[in-house]
Amino acid sequence: MAAIPPGTRQRCSLCQVEIQGMPGGADLVHFSQGAPGTRAKLWARVCQYLRSDEQKGQCLNQDASLRGTVQRSDYYAEAPVIDLSAMAGSLDTPGDPVG
Repeated sequence: MAAIPPGTRQRCSLCQVEIQGMPGGADLVHFSQGAPGTRAKLWARVCQYLRSDEQKGQCLNQDASLRGTVQRSDYYAEAPVIDLSAMAGSLDTPGDPVG
């Protein structure tokens, strides 16, 4: 896929994000939720999971030279660990009947 000219936007027919061409080639990706990001972030979260050649042919973000290097922070973060045993103790109220 060719670079997007600076000052213009293209919408991906697969994932519906808009990629805005920027001077210098560091395009800006407008996600449906949250702050704009990079092509690398879009690749880490969406584009890498395309499997068929048909899907890849429709994707605006398959050219590795346009997306740059993917950083660890580009991927979704792991969900935090929640200690449910600490919460269970706070649910027991003295004097409540059992069962």
